[in-house]
Amino acid sequence: MPDINSPDAIKTDMLEPLDYGYHSKRDIHITIKNPEYTSVCPRTGLPDTGCITILYVPDKKIIELKSLKMYFLQYRNVGIFYEYIVNRILDDLVSVLAPKSMTVTGDFTARGGITTAVTAVYSKK
Repeated sequence: MPDINSPDAIKTDMLEPLDYGYHSKRDIHITIKNPEYTSVCPRTGLPDTGCITILYVPDKKIIELKSLKMYFLQYRNVGIFYEYIVNRILDDLVSVLAPKSMTVTGDFTARGGITTAVTAVYSKK
């Protein structure tokens, strides 16, 4: 069985926010997909794979995509359940970007004949 890291191993310091120059002119909707997401089942140590989709309306910041890729790579050997993955990604990105709204969906590959899709939503009050 591979070395399984705790979710505490995930760091947000590599997430690089960029200024969104049109924030005072109009709202935009940004969709980012990571179809090669991978982590590890915390019970079996087997790989979990799927597609993570991030939909957001930025306020003053947008995410630099290479930094997001590096953030996702940290999950590779982390033992984490699907429901925690999408909530963790949402919380981390909201804390860095402070968007107007954001939705994170994990659409995970079938395991044992069962597929799972999990969605977490944030909306600025």
